[in-house]
Amino acid sequence: MRIAIDARGANWYSGTGIGTYTREIIKNLLKYDTTNQYNLYWWGTNYRSLYNENVNITMASKKHHKFFEEIFIPMNLKNKSTDIYHVPQNGIGLTPQKSCINISTIHDLIPYIMPETVGKGYLKRFISQMPQIIQSSDILITVSEFSKKDIMRIFDMPEDRIKVTPLAADSIFMPLDREYTKKFVKDNYNIKNDFILYLGGFSPRKNVKSILLAFSRIYKNLSKDYRIVILGPSKDEHTFLIKLCESLGIEGMVHFPGYVPNEHLPYFYNSCSVFVYPSLYEGFGLPPLEAMSCRAPVITSNVSSIPEVVGDGAVLINPFDTEEFKAALEKVLEDSSVSNELAEKGYIRSKEFSWEKTAANTLRVYEDAFERFKK
Repeated sequence: MRIAIDARGANWYSGTGIGTYTREIIKNLLKYDTTNQYNLYWWGTNYRSLYNENVNITMASKKHHKFFEEIFIPMNLKNKSTDIYHVPQNGIGLTPQKSCINISTIHDLIPYIMPETVGKGYLKRFISQMPQIIQSSDILITVSEFSKKDIMRIFDMPEDRIKVTPLAADSIFMPLDREYTKKFVKDNYNIKNDFILYLGGFSPRKNVKSILLAFSRIYKNLSKDYRIVILGPSKDEHTFLIKLCESLGIEGMVHFPGYVPNEHLPYFYNSCSVFVYPSLYEGFGLPPLEAMSCRAPVITSNVSSIPEVVGDGAVLINPFDTEEFKAALEKVLEDSSVSNELAEKGYIRSKEFSWEKTAANTLRVYEDAFERFKK
């Protein structure tokens, strides 16, 4: 097969779930599949490691992305007699012009489900393009059974045209020596206390405020002097959360280190006392799986796709119930047997996911689509 992938999102959305998915799918597909021919539409300079006998890199400008999406890529697909064209970033950029089998990965439908939590520019583009993307795609890939049901419900798409390929944690997320990682976090981020960790965005959908509310109600009763560490770039509700800390009287107990390089994240996961993720909606939700891969105990939401991902490897709470969250947090922090058992269950569960499996499943989708739709 001649397979083309819009790989620009690997760099465009670096540090996000979509960017990670695009990067890992490409890396593992090219390692796993040396038979088919690949043409990657790329943006950025970090492409040299991708070259192989069966791989071609086609550079595409970010500044003139409309030209590439509407004119250059459709012509290039046709001229190269492409069999499969895969757009990993929610199908954004896929045009109605069609010369091959189109496959789009739709990670979630958050702009339809919770439009108030999405930036206006992205919301407008997503809502305006998605009906056409659905219509132009022969097959949709999505990342969870929950997202599959959302797609079927909102777009009335036949079930046999939606394939689920779960995500995975990067191989850098693994158990490390706890004392060493605590020293690293202390030396590099000046965090000296035991801490509760959150990693992710600051959109209202992420429900970070519930972490602060729950902690404010229990910190005086805890046997240790814990801190909260909230990682992520300062946008969306970041300013609101800082003011909330002040109003709750816990501002000196909450650290906002901002953006942290990906290679530092395993140190945080390995040295935290518990990882919390009270999100209201996720198409998949990678951070809990990353934490579980590092053998961190996890408390997370019992809604959307999250239970499907964590299984019995995490404490599931109602993210709308601060009292329930508070009780779970106190139990995990105060009972070492609960914490240790949870960490071990989460680690075992995390082993069921890998990017190698995701790549193999993706290639199977390509092969099945080729057999089904080939002319």
